[in-house]
Amino acid sequence: MECPFCIETIKDESLVCKNCTRDLTLVRPYILEIQEMIAELDALQRDLSRARNRLAMIETPVRFLLLNALAFIVQPSILLVSAHYLVTFGFDLSPIYLRIASVLIPLPFGFALAIVKNVGFRGAMAVGATTAALSISIMLAVTGHLDNVNFVPSNWQEWLEALEYGTSIALAFGAGNILATTLFRVLPSAITSRGKPNPIAYRVACVLGQHVGQEALRRRARLLQEIVRTVLPLIGFVATASGSIYTGLKGVIGH
Repeated sequence: MECPFCIETIKDESLVCKNCTRDLTLVRPYILEIQEMIAELDALQRDLSRARNRLAMIETPVRFLLLNALAFIVQPSILLVSAHYLVTFGFDLSPIYLRIASVLIPLPFGFALAIVKNVGFRGAMAVGATTAALSISIMLAVTGHLDNVNFVPSNWQEWLEALEYGTSIALAFGAGNILATTLFRVLPSAITSRGKPNPIAYRVACVLGQHVGQEALRRRARLLQEIVRTVLPLIGFVATASGSIYTGLKGVIGH
């Protein structure tokens, strides 16, 4: 937490600020209570947002689905199809630029799904898969019309390429969603957390050294717990983004 007198970061257990030497005995409970209230308020705001979304879907399902489809499916599909047309027909560039666009364009939409709509990873992946199916279908139709060929893939290799491209788009949605969740929920929660650590974290802290005192063990256990809570989403983001990049560039680099 921060000292209310000198605004320096101090340990949650401190009773005296090591920087300004002010007594924190009276103000410390209020500071911790404010931190808990802020965390609870953030959770309540997320719950309220989810409740509003569910209520809007129940009251006006057609309007709700239409608006969200336009914002998070049709809009990125238009951008992806436009990128496909410009790269393939407008400027006749290397397909690698199109595959890069397939990662960069969906990423902010997955990010927005988490922030604006409180949609989780599975929901983002579902929206990404729908966007991929729509945009790739339009790309194939445009290519078939302009090149005067059948727009349906003619062999398993073309089907595999389309599947890899679609997977790249869906994973980019998921990566953006994980990034937003990490930045705006996991990290703030880790910074303000001060509750009792779970038993597993406490046992690990004991294994690392038992002769440091109970308060130090609890502090170490909380630190380990928050590191795990923070690192796991970051690993998920790296894995999902890497999967999106790999599936997006695999077909191009392979050729």
